[in-house]
Amino acid sequence: MKHFLASFTVLFLTTLPMLAQQENTGSIVGKLSDKEMNGEPLPFANVIIKGTSKGTTTDFDGLYVLKGLEPGTYTVEFSFVGYETLEVPNVEVVSGKVTEVNTGLGASAAALDEVIISTVSRRDSEVALLLEQKGAMEIKESIGAQELAKLGVSDVATATTKISGVTTSEASGDLFVRGLGDRYLYTTLNNLPIPSDDVERKNIDLGLFPTRVVQSVSISKTYSAQNSADQASGTVNIDSRELRGTQELDFGMRFGANTNAIGEYNNFKVSPNQEDVYFGFYDQAIPTEYSINNQSWDPQTDAFPVNQRYALTAGKKFGKNLKVLLTGSQSTNFEYRSGLFREYRNNNLYDYFSDTENFQKTVNTTGLLDVGYEINEDHRIKITSLFINKLTDEVYEAGRNAEGVIFEETAPAENLNQFVRDQNIKQTRLWVNQLHGDHNLSEMNTLEWAVGYNMVKADEPNRIRNELNINDEGFVQFGRMGGYQQRKSTQEINDNEFNALLTDQINFIKSDTTDNNVYLQFGGNYRNKERDFYSRFFGVEENGLNRVNPSSIDNLTDALSTENFRNDNLTLNRLNPDLYEATLESYSGFAAFNYGFGKWNFNVGARYQKDNLDVVFDVNNYPANRPNYSFQSYDNIYPSFNIKFSPNENSNLRLAASKTITLPEFKEIAPFEYVSQTGQITRGNPELDASNNLNLDLKYELFPKSGQLISLTGFYKKIEDPINRVQDRGAAGVFSYFNAGKEANIYGLELETKVNVINNEEPEGFDFDVAFNVSRTWHVQDLKNVYNNEGNFIRTFQYNNKTEIGLQGASDWIFNGSLNFSTESENPFRASFVGYYASDKIFALGSPEVQTQTEVFYNDEIIEKGFVVLDAVFSQNLGEHWDIQFRGQNLLNPEIERVQDVRPSSTGIESTQTVRSYTRGAVLSLGVNYSF
Repeated sequence: MKHFLASFTVLFLTTLPMLAQQENTGSIVGKLSDKEMNGEPLPFANVIIKGTSKGTTTDFDGLYVLKGLEPGTYTVEFSFVGYETLEVPNVEVVSGKVTEVNTGLGASAAALDEVIISTVSRRDSEVALLLEQKGAMEIKESIGAQELAKLGVSDVATATTKISGVTTSEASGDLFVRGLGDRYLYTTLNNLPIPSDDVERKNIDLGLFPTRVVQSVSISKTYSAQNSADQASGTVNIDSRELRGTQELDFGMRFGANTNAIGEYNNFKVSPNQEDVYFGFYDQAIPTEYSINNQSWDPQTDAFPVNQRYALTAGKKFGKNLKVLLTGSQSTNFEYRSGLFREYRNNNLYDYFSDTENFQKTVNTTGLLDVGYEINEDHRIKITSLFINKLTDEVYEAGRNAEGVIFEETAPAENLNQFVRDQNIKQTRLWVNQLHGDHNLSEMNTLEWAVGYNMVKADEPNRIRNELNINDEGFVQFGRMGGYQQRKSTQEINDNEFNALLTDQINFIKSDTTDNNVYLQFGGNYRNKERDFYSRFFGVEENGLNRVNPSSIDNLTDALSTENFRNDNLTLNRLNPDLYEATLESYSGFAAFNYGFGKWNFNVGARYQKDNLDVVFDVNNYPANRPNYSFQSYDNIYPSFNIKFSPNENSNLRLAASKTITLPEFKEIAPFEYVSQTGQITRGNPELDASNNLNLDLKYELFPKSGQLISLTGFYKKIEDPINRVQDRGAAGVFSYFNAGKEANIYGLELETKVNVINNEEPEGFDFDVAFNVSRTWHVQDLKNVYNNEGNFIRTFQYNNKTEIGLQGASDWIFNGSLNFSTESENPFRASFVGYYASDKIFALGSPEVQTQTEVFYNDEIIEKGFVVLDAVFSQNLGEHWDIQFRGQNLLNPEIERVQDVRPSSTGIESTQTVRSYTRGAVLSLGVNYSF
């Protein structure tokens, strides 16, 4: 690592003497409309930079681009036969930026106040993004800040679901692209990797990123050699915000309510950890071990479960070279879920609660600092620092109605039922620091480099869990099994990561003066990620049955008192800590050659990537006679091949092929057992192997009019040794990760449309556009038998006469759609309705209970049922400074349900049973924003 950073330093220092002689450029883009045809696109019009030889013509949908322009101020001239020529003076071009000039031509001279000019980052406006998508080599889709604001999207996780083929799982929280989930994705911020905030996931929770810190979100659905090969379904890249223009200052606030949470207005529960929360940050006052008898065990209530959000953005350009932007926000959200929980083992009901309740309060504090400095007109460096503190307080209760059952806890003759309460506070602190440099080393050579240092501290500092036996007459008894049913626990995750990239592009032909586009791109990446994990339980056990009986399930603190410890009624048990240390070190070098001529463009690349994945663990409940480590090393060449054919200016035909890898995650390897609120356990598997993937895509895209798109994509993926979440054999409520099959095959089709139904340029007119995409996926994987080297049978993943099954997490159908209405008045009004649906998907594969009788003794797969989400956003400008917005999210409030097919041995009749259900509630909010 030291040698690598030293190389970067030498490269940067040797580059500095050349800076004064080089040239960085900007672009002018826009759309030209025909005023004589009610604002229809005006194709084949002339657009030139007055006084120069630079010019172009508008394409079929009225779009144009003038690139490779030196920073400065220009006059842009628009002309067309039979129309008045329009000159637009004082158009400023900024290095590394896009200046967007949108106007119309007619038979009479146009007024300059009809010209809309804005300077944006390259991935900010819808027009710039469509132009980028049109010219990109890989199959990618993006959504920018302008469109996010129009749709009322509040975070990046929601933003990604507006892209075709993308869905999220309510059961796991994972993001799925083309049916492939968390482990098959790769997430970057400004093209550098960012670590996960959650031990259960490979990728960071995209909901942590409010859209006000985002410039654009893109998903590259095909692999190219410049990106990490650790992906199969795509790379999600978040471009962070930069200063727009010369200065910004605005303040906004929003208030709202979750319809489920507000219904618990006088009884919204929070954990006793809230006593140590200050301004959205948790500061533990008492170490977990000593909080056993020095802190309450009983939940508190929040008297004001109303969603709130405050945000401030300030930025300024200093002189000609320095731009600074600082944006910060804090949001508080409440959510309440109620429903049922069932767990089956071997087709028989084990655990059952008909009255589960979950209270969740989340405070998200975000700060972004972006500093851009132009050393001169040629070169630019940028510093980005992002800090996120997410604090989530959860209280889970089940069995208050004295009908809950946990198998084997009490005998039926005792007439006792079970009650469970789990209180937890999770604090994730993420700090991302990046330094980027962009340089034109010569007119034909551009260089990009970046280094990053990320830190994550994701803790569950004081989790409180109680399992009790009760009856409907008020009798309360501590649970009997294991000595840790009344416990407090602590869990710490510390991630530290260094990463870097270097990309050099040599252009052989000036692309702004010819249709040919020939260049060589090469470079390398480095990543070193280290994790320290610590978890420990402290349990309270009775020294004899009924030595201590709480007066009620809402008054456990008095029973778990210092006095009862001193009187020898209670004993404190300390479980040995669960530990693991993990390191991922990845080296790679890549090269890609692009050859474009006329209507054809070929891009061939290859990446050599070596990944070393080491996990050393010391955890409870793991056999002492088995190795306590997993050392894995993978090195390979990962090729990519992209062809683009453009029969005309408004359409593309693309073909892409590649080979990639899917590495196991730390949490999928380390056999630490994480207990969910419902008591289900997830643990890693040290014998898990990486998957190898072959990817093939064919896409046709048509841009019929300005701002419009119609595309159809077919794709195929072959995954060798696919990784799945599986119900493990021989242990109720345990999920683990296995290479359950030898091969998985995925076929799919994606259709996407963006249509401007009404595009009116008149002041009293309005616009109406529709966006819709649908994905259909066919997927299957085999379920294998496992044999040792001598050919002896070890185990099988087949069950219920099934030798193959669908892919875990994949939906057959995904639908996304939006209807957008806006006026063209001085104070515009906007309205958007956004809908989303994903069909049923497998939450976890089933498994056999008896290896030799898999058709009789088994657990079937668990299915997450499909549901519809509908959001609405209405906004109104009130003068030059004020903006008001109303949001309705999850308006239909659908039931979220997981089901499992069950065939009890007592009846032999198969039926579909609900194993988890709840609703999340609709969220209604009203916000106001003031721009100075």
